[in-house]
Amino acid sequence: MKNTRQHGEKEIRPFGIRDSISYAVGDIGCSFSFALKNLMAIFWTQYMELDLWYSALLIVVQIADAIADPLIGSMIDADRREYRRNKFLVYMGFGSVGLAVGGAISFIPVPNAPLLIKMLIFVSGYVIWNAFYTIVNVPYGSLLPLISADPADRASLSAWRSVGAVIGNMLPTLLLPFIIYNEENDLMGKRVFFAAIVMGVLGYFSFRYMTGMTVIREHPAIVTEPRKRMSILMAMKRFFRNRPAVGVTIAAMGMFLAVNGGAAAVTVLFQSYFDNVAASGIVQVMAMLPILFFTPFVRRAVKLGKKELAVFGALVSVLAYALMLVLPITPDGKGMLFYVLCQLLGNLGTGIFGTVSWALMADSIDYGEWKEGVREEGIIFSLHSFFRKLSQGLGPALVLVMMTVLGYVGERGGSQTDAVALRMRYLVAALYLVGSLIQLLGLAVVYNINKKTLTQMNTARRERK
Repeated sequence: MKNTRQHGEKEIRPFGIRDSISYAVGDIGCSFSFALKNLMAIFWTQYMELDLWYSALLIVVQIADAIADPLIGSMIDADRREYRRNKFLVYMGFGSVGLAVGGAISFIPVPNAPLLIKMLIFVSGYVIWNAFYTIVNVPYGSLLPLISADPADRASLSAWRSVGAVIGNMLPTLLLPFIIYNEENDLMGKRVFFAAIVMGVLGYFSFRYMTGMTVIREHPAIVTEPRKRMSILMAMKRFFRNRPAVGVTIAAMGMFLAVNGGAAAVTVLFQSYFDNVAASGIVQVMAMLPILFFTPFVRRAVKLGKKELAVFGALVSVLAYALMLVLPITPDGKGMLFYVLCQLLGNLGTGIFGTVSWALMADSIDYGEWKEGVREEGIIFSLHSFFRKLSQGLGPALVLVMMTVLGYVGERGGSQTDAVALRMRYLVAALYLVGSLIQLLGLAVVYNINKKTLTQMNTARRERK
């Protein structure tokens, strides 16, 4: 059969749109869980009334993350057992169950429980959620370079993963504000809990579909080598020597510090400044549209160079959020229009990076193999995932402290003072701008695989094989 490859005795179909769509569905599952995380700060400060306790506990659970993520990644790399299809698919199937359970535990609605019980619920739910998110997400990212070695195919998978993330975020972002907030813009915690259960189940079936449809075409030689003694410390050293992996990780941290760190501030902005929290979902969905617009052009645009494309996107985001900071965004329709336009432009830039970000990570794995002679998908993706989650966890904690300093009081829910609401307007813009600048730093300065280097690396790896 034309363009059909063989592995062992099994015929493997050529790469096609089915691969891209199934890979995208995997990120739909991740994003259902991700959307829940964006609700945590509001749920635990306004409904469960933990306030600054929430910030302190976030730091505690991130310490647990710091220990668990590299261990899980190294465990996956060290696993040399033979599986019927692929070890990454097995880990994803197992992790998707725990991810749904951890997400539900994180939103158990007991606002009148003693403080200690609330703290135990939060810590247990968050730790379970984070551990199983790593068990799912590390293999998911590690699969990309195994589905195809072709740079254009990898760019397509990365772009479609971004489409999956957008779709997975769109549905809860658009629908949840109409379901979980009352007419006074206050959160209804019991509805959040049931939403968490539904989204966990939907995420589970998304992963089941993705793992069932995935075809592995690349089988690196390192998978068949005799098992060696696992050295987490050495693997971490190799990660930090892997300049492109560090660069794309810094860029992702900048993006998530802004998006996840600012999620609570954005909610308060719409609750108390624009006085229309239901509109927040519509506005955020509109801001995601540029990613869908850009995705069909990725395979052509990537010919310009993946790094070059990502740096251009970061520059666009910096411009957009600088405008958000200085434009007259007033608490009326005109001000909201300016806000939406800035978000559209900013998300176009972020979307350009997002569509190629996972292809950049796949190239970083190849770079590590090229420079070190060792291929370690698990540890590289687990450390990348850890720093992403670090920004997603510490970001909201630090921003909540900033919000509190600026006068935010969780018990007031959607009825913050006008002065506090105005401060949230500038805080949101500043967070987005700083995040974009960090993203630009990681891509333009640290990440070092430009178009010329990529060609050189791929040629050297082919000759080595």
